[in-house]
Amino acid sequence: MQIANSNYCREVETYLCRKNDGHLIRVVGPSFEIVSSWAQKGVPLKVAFAGIDRYFERYYRKGARRRPVKIDFCQADVLDVFDEWRRATGITNVGREDTSAVAVGGEDAAAVARTDEVRPTVSLPAHLERVVLRLSSARARGTIDERFDDLIDQVSSELDRATSEGRGLRGPARQALIERLTVLDGDLVKRARSTLNDSERLTFEHEADEELEPFRDRMTADAFAVAFERSVGRLVRERFGLPTISFV
Repeated sequence: MQIANSNYCREVETYLCRKNDGHLIRVVGPSFEIVSSWAQKGVPLKVAFAGIDRYFERYYRKGARRRPVKIDFCQADVLDVFDEWRRATGITNVGREDTSAVAVGGEDAAAVARTDEVRPTVSLPAHLERVVLRLSSARARGTIDERFDDLIDQVSSELDRATSEGRGLRGPARQALIERLTVLDGDLVKRARSTLNDSERLTFEHEADEELEPFRDRMTADAFAVAFERSVGRLVRERFGLPTISFV
């Protein structure tokens, strides 16, 4: 485990060096312990890098940098991105301090939210507005082509109506909308996956397998299969710049 952690820390240190414009900030001592804890929790390197990116983006918004960033400053952002990754893949019972047990939520995305300690922090109407914006942006950027048009039009129309009604939805009507959004989300990812060529599909499957490797020994075959499909779906969504339509 020590060797694995050392390799993990070296990768993080190299990435941090690039983000710091070549200025080397060593990952040693307490910093090594922080990054090692990420490896022990099963934080994929790509997820750790995304957390570091998130900190740097916020840092740059403050104006000109005054000093290189230490990895310690990125801890909260890395764990936040890891929480988001776990919700996307459906992996539960892996908290920030506990890696002893792993489970995977059911097929309904809402089940993940009920069993995960992480809860959504935005309202349903705000979520719908963001989804419509990201779908429009993906179409404008050309990350999705005409093969998506009919589904995008359907989703956008559904979300436009839901946004106008969302603030007044309560009880069964609200739950029905959430369930409909989950179905639309699945349709969107399925359409995206159907456009992949064999090389892209194998690349995503390999990456998903690598991301989930730290959890494999603590998961049943069925649980791993569910997490694997969700992980591939997350990577496909990222590839096309698609939003998560489900409200989880």
